[in-house]
Amino acid sequence: MPRFTVVVPVHDARGLLRECMESVLRQRPADIEVIGIDDGSTDGSGRLLDELAAADPRVRAVHLAGHVSAGERRDAGAGQARGEYLLFLEPGLVQLPGALDAIDARLKAAEDPDLLLFGHLRTPFLGTPEPTRSLDVLRAAGDAVTTASARPDLLAVAPVSWNRAVRREFWRDGGLRFGSGERAEAMWALGSLVAAESVAALATPCVDHRQQRPLPGPHRDPREVVTAYDTLLADVTARPGTEPLRGPLYALAVRELLKTYAGARKRRRAYVQAVAAFSRAHRPAGHRAGGGRSGLRARLLTDGRARTLAALDRALAARRTLRSRARTLRKSALRTAFRHYYRLQRLLPLDPGLAVYASYWNRGVSCNPAAVHRKAAELAPHIRGVWVVGKAEAADGHAFVLPDTMAYWRLMARATYFVNNVNFPDHLVKRPGQRHLQTHHGTPLKRMGLDQLAHPAAAKGFSFRRFLGRVDRWDWSLSANPHSTETWSRVYPSAVRHLESGYPRNDVYATATAESVAAARDALGIAPGRRAILYAPTHREYERGFTGALDLVRVADALGPDTLLLVRAHYFHASAGLPEHPGLLDVSAHPRVEELCLAADALVTDYSSVMFDYANLDRPIVVHAPDWEVYRTVRGVTFDLLSGRPGDTPGAVTTSTDELIFCFRDGGWDSRANAGLRAAFRERFCPYDDGRAAERVVRTVFLGESADALPPVEPARRTVPTQPGARRVSPAGRPSP
Repeated sequence: MPRFTVVVPVHDARGLLRECMESVLRQRPADIEVIGIDDGSTDGSGRLLDELAAADPRVRAVHLAGHVSAGERRDAGAGQARGEYLLFLEPGLVQLPGALDAIDARLKAAEDPDLLLFGHLRTPFLGTPEPTRSLDVLRAAGDAVTTASARPDLLAVAPVSWNRAVRREFWRDGGLRFGSGERAEAMWALGSLVAAESVAALATPCVDHRQQRPLPGPHRDPREVVTAYDTLLADVTARPGTEPLRGPLYALAVRELLKTYAGARKRRRAYVQAVAAFSRAHRPAGHRAGGGRSGLRARLLTDGRARTLAALDRALAARRTLRSRARTLRKSALRTAFRHYYRLQRLLPLDPGLAVYASYWNRGVSCNPAAVHRKAAELAPHIRGVWVVGKAEAADGHAFVLPDTMAYWRLMARATYFVNNVNFPDHLVKRPGQRHLQTHHGTPLKRMGLDQLAHPAAAKGFSFRRFLGRVDRWDWSLSANPHSTETWSRVYPSAVRHLESGYPRNDVYATATAESVAAARDALGIAPGRRAILYAPTHREYERGFTGALDLVRVADALGPDTLLLVRAHYFHASAGLPEHPGLLDVSAHPRVEELCLAADALVTDYSSVMFDYANLDRPIVVHAPDWEVYRTVRGVTFDLLSGRPGDTPGAVTTSTDELIFCFRDGGWDSRANAGLRAAFRERFCPYDDGRAAERVVRTVFLGESADALPPVEPARRTVPTQPGARRVSPAGRPSP
């Protein structure tokens, strides 16, 4: 018996079918069967199914006698399945690399539940992969096996067939058929979730929902949606133990019915009457529609007040139009005024003693620009530095301007030096005599620049032509290591001069003392002798908000009160949103990651560039990579971080919460073998970090000294002191007590 049966319903989808099928057949598990169900396609889809079946014995092509609905095609495939679990996939959708491995592992860990819900990405037509709310819901569900009644929030997972694995016996015994109808798939998804006696969640993207170009289809009576939800609510009401679900299901139905109302133009009055009848039959006692415009619209719809609802919509549309026009006029006037002021300021001479600093899109004083600024104040005090910061950011007592102010445009027109770890905006006109230093803000593991042409999830649709215009403004490009120089040269092609000086922000590691380490720990409130582990995952373009691929509470409980997890969300996110727990500390808002690294006895990260900086400390690094195959496929990488080869992998590797806990319990986090990997990683990626990187930058950029006059690179290969009494590696390769 195969572990999985993947059912692919097909109708006139030849151009999309091959990639869909091959994404399944490339999965590692061998015990799968793929059933393609064709219902008389006229474009050759059936012949392609036969071709795929002839080439791979795991594929079965089934041809129905005539055209049926998509739900009936799914039912036909499921009826012939032999696998323990049923999965469904649509032409145009693909399974992501490693999906079936991840699904199988989660099913086994959950002891084969009736239903497993897993995550997906959404790629709009002519767009790039986007995160989905379903991933947030699944992440909140955690590792517990539950039911929909116990966790009604699972109803918010997208009600589709292809983001869940259904135990075949549960499907058969529960009579879970799709049937026909416009909303058959959504009703099946919700109904199977309600009926399942054991539900598990997997917060890993397993499917890429590649949306196709919308084409006109046959007109549907919008009342079919009302009928579908009426049937679902009636079935749920008749099922014992589902009382906690009736309110959330009713609210979900009303939201969907309100969306359908917008397209029900020809039969709007009849549709509103049908919704009102549905509401009278199923509205739970005491239900409230909520406040605001959406709540008011929902009340009018469910009360059957069609004319009042239509009048309200017209009034709201008119108000939106007026407000939009007013905002447009104000912005246009300001843009015109600033543009003329900036042009006039550019006619005045440059100020040779003025430098502009910015970091992370004006998020404050930090990173390499901050280190350069500090050193410039010491070595080139005749050059005044001014920071560009947003309204919500602190300038830490430094001179600053806010974007889009008169002072800002005057500064951008008159300054001679520009220092940033990202690009300055497109509106900046580089004048003759102005000098730009691009410091960057990490060593590139992920694909950057022009490499993103092959990875649209990373590109997010920006204009590469304008991007190259920004690159052409650079005079110097800072490199932390030869790997960075090689990468920057390829992905940022320009006449820029590469300054291989090391990262100024890392100078603090080469000069750190036991006293500075103790001060960093004291500032965070870390008790002496308590092990501090910094967890700093990177941002994923296909996820929303801080995700954290770890059950942090379980890790903190397992490692005990002697360990504190410092959790650092990526700078795109305001916080990690941690629960209250004595073993967890949210340090996302801490202004200097360098101080967090000094305080931490070990680093746990996934693909964040913080690992390259932390390697300077010669302290243990654990790479937690549960979604490596998805990340390297969607984002793209420059080398194989998980290869295990010296220079590629900085230490221990884990792929699940249990593995990470075991790694710290059995000593693998600080083993002799991983210390050797860390040394090779450090040699490759930290060759210039000797504590004088900022000095070399200032002498080159601000003082104009030649390369021969600069301080030579003399990397100090020492272990930065940790807290007194910290556990070190014993001769046996395990931490000493």
